[in-house]
Amino acid sequence: MSESERITEHEVTMPQANPHDPYAIPALMPSSADRSPRSFSPDTYKIPTRRQNDWRFTPVDRIQEFFQVFEPSGKTSVAVSSIDGTPLDDSVVRVSRVSKDTAPSGTISMPNDRVSSVEWASAQEAVVIDVRKDTQSPVLVTVTGGGLELDALHLVIAVADRVHADVVVEHQGQAKLAEGVEITTGEQSHVSTTFVQEWTHDSKHVGNQRIHVGKEASLRHSVVTLSGDVIRLRMDQDFGGPQGDLNMLGIYFVDPGEHMEHRTMVVHNHPECKSRVVYKGALEGKGAHSTWVGNAMILPSAPGTDSYELNRNLVLTPGAVADSEPNLEIENGNIIGAGHASSVGRFDDEELFYLQSRGITSTEARKLVVRGFFGELIEEIGIPSISGHLMSTIDRRLAKGESEDMQHVLEEN
Repeated sequence: MSESERITEHEVTMPQANPHDPYAIPALMPSSADRSPRSFSPDTYKIPTRRQNDWRFTPVDRIQEFFQVFEPSGKTSVAVSSIDGTPLDDSVVRVSRVSKDTAPSGTISMPNDRVSSVEWASAQEAVVIDVRKDTQSPVLVTVTGGGLELDALHLVIAVADRVHADVVVEHQGQAKLAEGVEITTGEQSHVSTTFVQEWTHDSKHVGNQRIHVGKEASLRHSVVTLSGDVIRLRMDQDFGGPQGDLNMLGIYFVDPGEHMEHRTMVVHNHPECKSRVVYKGALEGKGAHSTWVGNAMILPSAPGTDSYELNRNLVLTPGAVADSEPNLEIENGNIIGAGHASSVGRFDDEELFYLQSRGITSTEARKLVVRGFFGELIEEIGIPSISGHLMSTIDRRLAKGESEDMQHVLEEN
C-alpha cells in the first residue's frame, strides 16, 4: 500500500448534511438560530397562539392589540437627565430624535417575533441616547405612560469605544406600550443598563431588546419588574468580538392577577466570551403568574466560552404559578463551561417560625426572608437609589400582603 493510500484510509471524514433532510444526522440539525426568522415585516410571523412554543406561557388573549400594526397615540413621554439632577453635558451624552430607520436605529439585529416587528412598523421615530464619554452620574431615562391608548416607543442606547457609563430607564404611569430597545456598546467599554418597570396595575407592556456587546467590552444588564397587568420582555444578545463579558440580572415581584414574563437569549458567536444570567422572582396571591425562559447558544465560532444561567422563584402564597425553562444549545466542544439551573419553591414556614420564635413579628420575618432572597442581586445592580427604592417597595408590598391576609381571615370569621 502506498503512502498516499494509507493516509486516505486513515483520514477522518465528516458526515455531510442532506439539504433535503436536515434532521437525518442529529449533530447537524439546525439550531434555534437557524429556525427563528428575523424580519422587520410583521407578515413574516403568524399571529401568536398558545400552541406556538414561544407563546405557550403567555396570556395571548390579553395582549391581542399588539399583534397588528397600529397608529401610536404619541402620549408616552421620554425625559433624559442625570440621576442626581445635574444638567447633561451634550459633549458627554447627546439625546436626539431621529426617523426610526436612521442609524444607529435599526442596526442592531432585527425583530424576532410578531410583536417586535409590529412595534417597528408602528413606531414613527427613535429616541437615541448617544454616550460619547465617561459619565460621572448615571443617565436617567424616564418613560411615562400617557394612558391606555395604544402607543409605540423605540429607544436606542449607543455607547462609544472605551467609555464607562451607567444608564437607567424607568417606566412609570399608566400605559399600553409596545417598546423596542437597541443597545450597542463599543470596544473595551464598561456599561451598566438598568430597566425598571413600575406601571399602574392596569398597564400592559410588550418589549423587545436587541443587545450587541462590543469586543473586549463588559455589560451589566439589569431588569427590575415590579408592577403591571401584563408585561412581556424579550432580550436578545450577541457579541461583537472576542473577550466580551455579559452579566444579565433580573428581579420581579408579581401581585395577584398579574403576568410577568422575561425571556433571555444569549448567543456566543465569538471566542473567549463570558455570560452570566441570574433572574429571581417572588409571587404573591391568586393568579400571580411569572414566566422566565432562558436561552443560551454556543456556536462553532465560539471556543473558550464560559456561560451559565440561573432562575429562582419564591412562591409566597398559594394560588401563584411560576414557569421556569432554561435552554442550552452547545455546538462547540472547546469551551470552559456551560450550565443552567432553575427552581420554584414555596415560602419556608419553618424559617418563618424560627424568626418569629426569636421575637420577630410575622411581617418583619417575611421581609427578612425576601430581602435575603433578593439581596445579592440588588447589591450587584450597584446604583444606590435603585437599590434603596427596590428594598422599600418590596417591604411595602409584603406589608400590604400581610394586611390583606389578616383582613381575609377576619372576614371569614
